[in-house]
Amino acid sequence: MALTSIRTSDGKIEIIDQLLLPHTIEWIQISTVEQAHDAIKTMRIRGAPAIASLAALSFAANLEAELNKSSDSPASLASPDALKSHVVPILDFLYTARPTAVNLGAATRRLKKVLEASTGEGKDAKIIARELVAEGHKIADEDVGRNKEMAQHGGEWLVEQIKASGESGKDLNVLTVCNTGSLATSGYGTALGLITYLHETGKLDKAYFTQTAPYHQGSRLTALELQTLQIPNVMICDTMVGSLFQNRKIHAIAVGADRVAKNGDTANKIGTYNAAVLAARHNIPFIVVAPISTVDLDVPSGSHIPIEHRAPLEACLVRGAIYPTEITDQGEKKQAVVMVTPEGLKPEGVYNPSFDVTPADLISAIVTEKGVATRGKGQLVFDLSGVV
Repeated sequence: MALTSIRTSDGKIEIIDQLLLPHTIEWIQISTVEQAHDAIKTMRIRGAPAIASLAALSFAANLEAELNKSSDSPASLASPDALKSHVVPILDFLYTARPTAVNLGAATRRLKKVLEASTGEGKDAKIIARELVAEGHKIADEDVGRNKEMAQHGGEWLVEQIKASGESGKDLNVLTVCNTGSLATSGYGTALGLITYLHETGKLDKAYFTQTAPYHQGSRLTALELQTLQIPNVMICDTMVGSLFQNRKIHAIAVGADRVAKNGDTANKIGTYNAAVLAARHNIPFIVVAPISTVDLDVPSGSHIPIEHRAPLEACLVRGAIYPTEITDQGEKKQAVVMVTPEGLKPEGVYNPSFDVTPADLISAIVTEKGVATRGKGQLVFDLSGVV
């Protein structure tokens, strides 16, 4: 049974605190927009699709609370203009939580378009609010279905490529970076979804994954998901990718994306570019799996993608369970945060970008729920019109 990052019931929104994984599963209730923003900013929830889902759900919950107020006419619902004054600052605030992940911006823009369209049609403020609530839930709910579509498109494309090279298309070994499974989405996953699809269809031998320092989303989250799904897997340190390619047969690298530019340049978790360069050296297909909402046609190339830089201290710290294992009075594994660098490193002495950009010419295929895009012969960029 797959893990999940968000659950809702009876109007209550809860997320797994991913900072405590894999040793402790703790659900946090998200009752306000401010709490959602903080959870996204502090990476208690992460993954471009998942944070867009949480933002949309918390926004919808805020409006539902306004609609359910005992007062006959809350100020925010007095008129369409009053509703707009209430809604737009909330959406703008949510967007600031993690600006590189375009899904978050796509969700907020989509909700603003509903607001503008309904207002332009002269609808009552309460009707517009209900439409916004429905759209917020729709943004979260549609993620799982499209993930399965992407996984199938990408998996079948890869099998065809392997067969075309003279191999059977079975016993495939696929490397991934970071975490792109159910914990990063509303369910099933993007790149990890492709790996799951290959496993479910009997085509996978092993899933390989990088630890993905400094937050270790691979060793903490991907490892837990693969273990939960009982998919054979092998962990490597980020610095071992080249050695892996030299010494093991790897059929493909599948990664997710936080933003894909119009030309196919892709921003993803730090370390992705390293893997892409080494994949090109070893003639290994490099596949980006991401929903349409991740493609930003307003950004011409990767040089225009804003790259989030995290606090320098985060690169100096590691969280994990005490070893040998110690159990708390509550029956949980005792955890600790330790510093792995000398104290006193100056902030300007630590380079800590959260993402890097892989140029389109290093990418073999970009997969969305609408299909697979590849570069034409001799082309260095993608035409994404067929998959967006």
